[in-house]
Amino acid sequence: MSDAFPPDTLRRFGGLERLYGPDSLGRLGAAHVTVAGIGGVGSWCAEALARSGVGALGLIDLDHIAESNVNRQLHALTETLGQAKVVAMAQRVHGINPGCRVAMIDDFVSPDNVGELIPADTRLVIDCTDQALAKIAMILEAKRRSIPIVVCGGAGGKTNPLALRAGDLSAAVNDALLSKLRNTLRRQHRYPKASDQAGKVRKRVPRMGVRALWLDQPALLPAHWLGAGGKADGRDPMAGMADGRQELGQMAAQAPQAAALQGLSCAGYGSAVTVTATMGMAAANEALHWLLTGRFTA
Repeated sequence: MSDAFPPDTLRRFGGLERLYGPDSLGRLGAAHVTVAGIGGVGSWCAEALARSGVGALGLIDLDHIAESNVNRQLHALTETLGQAKVVAMAQRVHGINPGCRVAMIDDFVSPDNVGELIPADTRLVIDCTDQALAKIAMILEAKRRSIPIVVCGGAGGKTNPLALRAGDLSAAVNDALLSKLRNTLRRQHRYPKASDQAGKVRKRVPRMGVRALWLDQPALLPAHWLGAGGKADGRDPMAGMADGRQELGQMAAQAPQAAALQGLSCAGYGSAVTVTATMGMAAANEALHWLLTGRFTA
């Protein structure tokens, strides 16, 4: 199998073949993975897929790079400010693997366009967006096409990359965005519920068949350590992380303006590259494992 690849490809990606086996480069090179949301999570995910020899990438995002992206997004540099995220990411991908086929899809996912935006030959979708409607649309479209999807939860307001978990959407905790998805899919799209017809919680919550990543850590809002005037009030910003008061409903009661502004998007939270990049890399790893073995990680 190795003889079928040009020497430069083997020098760039031969480590994968030595790790995963002699057929791995062929399988990865033949795969098309679509990444939606090329930001703090998605940019790292796309880079990891490119450095793993994936042969085709669909990059979906309508946003442009801003200075506020620099602390966590891979493509955010002084020289790329104002550039479309999909263009900046495509340039990086081609610098890593000139043979990678990149589809730059300069748009936001919605229920109306999801079928058109995800390329027909996509073998797996990675959702790195932070909007519930877009995430639900991609979950339903992936189910309709019978292709796997990896859904990333919220990375904003989180500080511990070692709190990252992977599993079925039904098991996700400490993630308001994934909780909203789960409730919507159950109520509006007939996904299995956690309770029976009598309203009693089942002893074993049925799986929903949606692979998810989440950080098992309460989200930390800026209002938890900033005074009303926006100045630090002397409290330790990490002090409240362990208790349960940071759940979304209680956060809204404690800081209604911040909660209303930020909703379920990560835009209003603080963020750290150590967390967003970890989630992006883990999402790419889920994709690689599925492409090579036909299943997700244990």
